[in-house]
Parts: sequence; structure tokens; C-alpha cells
Amino acid sequence: MIVGLFIFTSMDTSLIGSTHSKEHSLSDSENTVHKVVIIGSGPSGWTSAIYAARANLDPVIYVGVAKQDPGPILPGGQLMLTTDVENYPGFPEGVAGPEMMMKFEQQARRFGTTVVGEDIVRCDFSNDGSPHTLHTSEGNQIKAHAVIISTGATANWLGLESEMELATTGGGVSACAVCDGALPAFRDQPLAVIGGGDTALEEATYLTKFGSKVFIIHRRDELRGSKVMQERFLNNENAEVLWNKVVLECLSTPDEHGSKKLHAIRLKDTVTGEESELPVKGMFVAIGHTPATKFIRDSGLEFDDAGYIDLKTRSSKTNIAGVFAAGDVADATYRQAITAAGMGCQASIDAEHWLGDQGLN
Repeated sequence: MIVGLFIFTSMDTSLIGSTHSKEHSLSDSENTVHKVVIIGSGPSGWTSAIYAARANLDPVIYVGVAKQDPGPILPGGQLMLTTDVENYPGFPEGVAGPEMMMKFEQQARRFGTTVVGEDIVRCDFSNDGSPHTLHTSEGNQIKAHAVIISTGATANWLGLESEMELATTGGGVSACAVCDGALPAFRDQPLAVIGGGDTALEEATYLTKFGSKVFIIHRRDELRGSKVMQERFLNNENAEVLWNKVVLECLSTPDEHGSKKLHAIRLKDTVTGEESELPVKGMFVAIGHTPATKFIRDSGLEFDDAGYIDLKTRSSKTNIAGVFAAGDVADATYRQAITAAGMGCQASIDAEHWLGDQGLN
């Protein structure tokens, strides 16, 4: 599940037709107050839409969020840049990320979800019982009694052109070892993890189950991760840390189908300036994630220290009545398609119950 290069486009997965589907701007109905509006179209957003639609809540889903750092949110979420998903139940042979998101969307549309190809750029949340107001990239104002935020979190990348080219085409660069590390392309191959914190150590330790050799590449001479996590990684005989190194370039060669595949990374020593090549078949970037919350930073919602929406309990309820959060935007721990979908289910059920308590459903 990898995301980093965000190009907001009109994608095929937003144009699937069905007899029940709706896709349009809602500018002609600005006086309408919707029961549920969902922001974001990854696993949590589409699952929220499926549950809300089947509960006759007439959900409206906005596919993305504009003006984010490092860029706008890609419709379909992180899975749109994942070539193979092998750990989602129901797909015994695996499934391409975009194909799975297409199926999610088809199912949401089947039950009557309204899909809008605009971005939400700002939210005015109300705590006085009046509807919430959402502002779109087209200058429209949309009102909703309940809002589900499902905008996800974006992986932090090194910013290399060669890195992103391979990340977006399944060429051997990933930001999620748990998602991709067990794929056949990485088994019994030398692998590299970029980073020095607990996340990098956890990812690298996981990869030692599959890679012939797992390198942690760290720009300093000391890891930031906990001693326990360091020991856990280094206790593996196929584990090694390369100190004082940064990645300059991802080197690739075409396979038999003409697709570029990673074969090495070019490194630079931060002390001596010496450059070298490290042969690897996979590079996993583990330098953190950024939750897609820039557009709601001044909305009155509460966030944790890392910028994720702060959910005080196991429910999806935020500190603002009628506003719910689902998926990676409120989950810094798991960041998996299946956990995001589960949270989307929670958010829709929570919204339905809340609307019922207000006499609005």
C-alpha cells in the first residue's frame, strides 16, 4: 500500500457506470442538507459508503482532498499505487490495488452512493447542532449532518525521481514491508530499508523472514529506534546496518516484459562523501507517514502529536458531534487495507446511530 506521488487525475475507477451510480457536482443543490458526506475514497471511504448506502442514508462521497503536503490525495487511496495485494481476504490469488478499489467503488455505487469528482478544500464544523459546511475545489458549499473523514495518510518519501518511478509501477520500491514484503519478487533477495526509527526497525525485522539479506540504510551513526527493537533486528543473521549513508538513486533494468525493476541503489557516505552501489531487489522507505489533515487543521478537530485525528475511544467519534474518522487518517499503527475498511464500517454505523439519536435518519 504505497503512496507518495500524488497526481490528481480523472481516473477510470471514478468513472465506472452502473444503473444506480451517480457522478456529478452538487452545485445545483447547495440548499440540500445531506445525511452523510464521506471525504476520501480509499478502503475506509468506500466501505463507509457501502454501509451508509445500505442503511438508506444516501451517502455522498468526495473522492479526494486538494492542497495537501506533499500533494493532493489520489482517488482510491494508497492502493492505487500497489501492484499486488495478497493479504486481503477474499482474493486467494491476490489482486491489483487499483482493481480492488474499482470493486469497492462498484459495490458502493450499486447501492446508490453519489460519487463527486471534486476535492474538499476546507471544512466548517459546527458544535451547535446545525449542519456542517464543506467547501469544494469548485467553489461549492455542501452541507451535511454527519461527516466521515477517510482521507488516509501519505508515506514520506526520499524525493528521488527514480524512487517514485519504481514505486508507482511495482518496480521494487515500497513504503510498506508488511503489505509487500512477502511478495515473490522479494523472497530470497537482498533488500534495503531506509530509516532509523522504530518503524524502520520493525519493517526490517519483518523482512528478515523473506530476504536473503536485509540492510538498514541510515544517514547517521546511531539508530533512533529503541534498544529492544535494535536488538531484535540485529539478532537475525541476515541483518546488517549501513551507517552514515544516504540514497542518491535507485538503479533499475528492464525485465523480460520491458518493465523497470530495481537492481541496486546508489549510496553516498555522509562523512567521507564516497559513493557506492548496493545490489538489492527491493527498497522499503520507512521514514514515517503524514496524515492527510491539512485541510481540517483549523476546523476544531483534535489531533494527536503526530497529526492524526485523535479518537479517544475505540469508536470513530471525534471531539465534534456528527464528525467521524476512519482509516489511516486516524490510525498510525496498522495502516492496512483491511483495518481501514473495518474502521470505515465502524464510522458508518456510528454515524447511523448518531443520526438516529438526533432524529435525522
